[in-house]
Amino acid sequence: MQRRPDQDHEDNKRTSTNGFRVSEHLLPEIPTGERKMEHVRLCLNEDVNGQGISTGFEKYRFRHLALPELSFSDIRLAAAFLGEELRTPLLISSMTGGSKTTGLINERLAAAAEARGWSLGVGSIRAAVEKPELSDTFAVRRNAPTIPVIANLGAVQLNYGFGAEACQRAVDIAGASMLVLHLNSLQEVFQPEGNTDFSSLLQRIEALCKKLEVPVGVKEVGWGIDGSTAARLYSAGVSFIDVAGAGGTSWVQVEKYRNQDPMRKAAAEAFADWGIPTSDCILEVRKYNPGRALIGSGGLTNGVDAAKAIGLGADLAGFGRSLLESAVHSEEALHERLAQVEFELRAAMFGIGVRTIAELQGTSRLIKH
Repeated sequence: MQRRPDQDHEDNKRTSTNGFRVSEHLLPEIPTGERKMEHVRLCLNEDVNGQGISTGFEKYRFRHLALPELSFSDIRLAAAFLGEELRTPLLISSMTGGSKTTGLINERLAAAAEARGWSLGVGSIRAAVEKPELSDTFAVRRNAPTIPVIANLGAVQLNYGFGAEACQRAVDIAGASMLVLHLNSLQEVFQPEGNTDFSSLLQRIEALCKKLEVPVGVKEVGWGIDGSTAARLYSAGVSFIDVAGAGGTSWVQVEKYRNQDPMRKAAAEAFADWGIPTSDCILEVRKYNPGRALIGSGGLTNGVDAAKAIGLGADLAGFGRSLLESAVHSEEALHERLAQVEFELRAAMFGIGVRTIAELQGTSRLIKH
């Protein structure tokens, strides 16, 4: 007997942990006109990569070791970050939240990260701090009870009325073990509703680090942090840096599609190749700041990229938009995507004969070519 279309539609639904009805593929439920959901749609459907710039990972190659003298089953991904023991050195970078559907994406990301032992960052929680009714879309701790969770706010909000109390509220909403402040100056300039007063932020960040009880980090959003800037931030009390370098998503290009100002839309093209490649950021920050906690993200797409990021000096390797399509598609697709990244990382380690993440960080078999 032929099935009705509405039967297929109903069979493809489930009830999420917060009671929402969800289709397996979330993108059809994302309308236009709301910033967080527009960002998701644009990142999935438009070419928002930087142009004429890369992560720089293609300039590095692992020198193959034909006789690794170890068993593949002996490869261990266990790592440590800011005193926490982790099952993997992998991070789902801050992406989204703030609406019903993006909250559902966060649910999936949290459940998958918990199952596989990845750390998890959430998108900017500013919306939920200002509108408590949105808090549920960032409440990832219920689906990720044991892994590190990183709350996220724009650093510039420290110049627009956000103090330690608001930042603590963001941490509490996510049930987070640390907070990251993102630096996104160019995005704010090109964003129709952007906040562009970045003056005196370092002293405000320093004051916040002294008041907040959880570790405070700083990240970019795709244009990178150089070594001397990282040194200033560490000196101000920042516990970790996420370089979020160039070579992946350009948020100027994302905002170009949202901006109705013809001049700014045209000007966005001049910034398509802006930023510091991720590999350069990792090397520089590590050179200027040995021993400090460091996350390498920005354009990573597979486990070999993660191995290179760690081999260059990062403690964790962060993935963002390269996971988004799987997260939107289905829980199964996301789990498979994370498993593939882990396998690729372990295989790269096996290929150079290193058993642990600590050995990978000190490898001499990552060479520039």
